[in-house]
Amino acid sequence: MHNKPCRGITLIELIIAVGVVAILGAIAYPSYLEHVKSTRRGEAKAALLELSQFMERKFSADGCYKCASETITLPFTQVPRDGGTKYYDLRLASSPAADSASYTLEAVPTGNMSGDSCGTFKLDQTATKTAAEAECW
Repeated sequence: MHNKPCRGITLIELIIAVGVVAILGAIAYPSYLEHVKSTRRGEAKAALLELSQFMERKFSADGCYKCASETITLPFTQVPRDGGTKYYDLRLASSPAADSASYTLEAVPTGNMSGDSCGTFKLDQTATKTAAEAECW
């Protein structure tokens, strides 16, 4: 039998390995965070489109978005819809006037998304989309 001395890793090898992991982490983590924000924006956009469909069904049924002195109650007002920590508030930008033929819905960043540079996303009855940073949405 051969009696070989036990070899382990040296301190230099360990420092190099830790350095490589740190560099990869410094690159990957910001990319991951941007992907999460992008996914949340997509979810908010989808929710606004669903609320827009709700408003159009109301218009088809009643002939106006807000008739007489009625109050419009949206079926959901946050993203995510199932509760949890919300990152977008969904709302009517302003209550439409009585017998109005227009509306504007907004997705306002809140919570972890409140510092998002993409800002508030708006959608109106003509499907016009506006945002502080259009390329984000």
